[in-house]
Amino acid sequence: MIEPGKRVVVAMSGGVDSSVAAALLKEQGCDVIGMTMQIWDYSQFTEEHGESFGSCCSLDDVYDARRVAESLDIPFYVVNFEKQFEKEVIDRFCDDYFNGRTPNPCVICNQVLKFEILLRRALELQADYLVTGHYAQLVEEDGALILRKGQDRNKDQTYFLYTLTQEQMQYVRFPLGGMTKDEVRGHATRLGLKVADKAESQDICFVPDGDYVRFLEEQRGSGTMNGDIVHVGGEILGKHLGTYRYTIGQRRGLGLSWPQPLYVVGIDAVNRKVIVGEKEHLAATQCQVMDVNWLIDAPEKQIEAGCRIRYRHHEVSSLITIQDDGSVLVGFQEPQSGVTPGQAAVFYDGDRVLGGGCIAGPGTRDE
Repeated sequence: MIEPGKRVVVAMSGGVDSSVAAALLKEQGCDVIGMTMQIWDYSQFTEEHGESFGSCCSLDDVYDARRVAESLDIPFYVVNFEKQFEKEVIDRFCDDYFNGRTPNPCVICNQVLKFEILLRRALELQADYLVTGHYAQLVEEDGALILRKGQDRNKDQTYFLYTLTQEQMQYVRFPLGGMTKDEVRGHATRLGLKVADKAESQDICFVPDGDYVRFLEEQRGSGTMNGDIVHVGGEILGKHLGTYRYTIGQRRGLGLSWPQPLYVVGIDAVNRKVIVGEKEHLAATQCQVMDVNWLIDAPEKQIEAGCRIRYRHHEVSSLITIQDDGSVLVGFQEPQSGVTPGQAAVFYDGDRVLGGGCIAGPGTRDE
């Protein structure tokens, strides 16, 4: 709960969630400032696709955020973070794909753009808190802030928030964490917000048409990552037009003739090989996780926790072993399919987030 009179900067995306957060805080007597990040130049898409892309942070979203702020009679600012976004998110996105990883740019955007750069801007305005519309809960226990899953488990977004630090959490609030999506839309209707029925964004904001290959080749060119498609047994089965066109678990678009269905089970970007195998070769008993951030006191050796390896994935009971270099080895109680380098692995104790990191590799697969 944010006390009346506190100054808050609300990161307004133009969607219903952040709009309701701003409206409820204004209703509660807070000093509310709306702020929207301009992070990508959409002019290259407007002629072909129009201005509505179904992605977050589009031109329509900026307009909707401004319109909501005007209806609430709150100050509103658009901050241009295009250079930071290109360096921290887009360049990393391309680097990862060209190095055989499948990145999750929303994690990096939250980590760097929202909770570092935007938070600093909010504090410069002497705000007490930066507020977002994430479905997550911050609870104080024994003098420390604990990140817990949102009340609406179908909308819980803690998977994208594992990079938060204790210092950042002192200045961040998630007022929708105790609500369901239906309750949020109900508030939007009650408050007369024009975005009450707005559809949720689906695509990554800088690839509004969903064509990742086109985007990557526009950024980095084509023809440099062509190579062989190789079966796990060593047989060359065909050619591919770029390792970045594939991700772990992919079945469609391989164009191979084989007695059994084949899946991408590995990407060797250094040798420009796409490795395929039958479904059983997707099963991994462990994975290596790097760049780990702990929201608890860092364990010394081992802990048992639930591990989520994709956003739409239920946690699996795991033994997490701390390595000398700070990375961790996650041993799954049951083999997991589609462990994908570049994705986040987030650790939970019930609904509490313990920490997380970036999957470096699958460890041992069941052969």
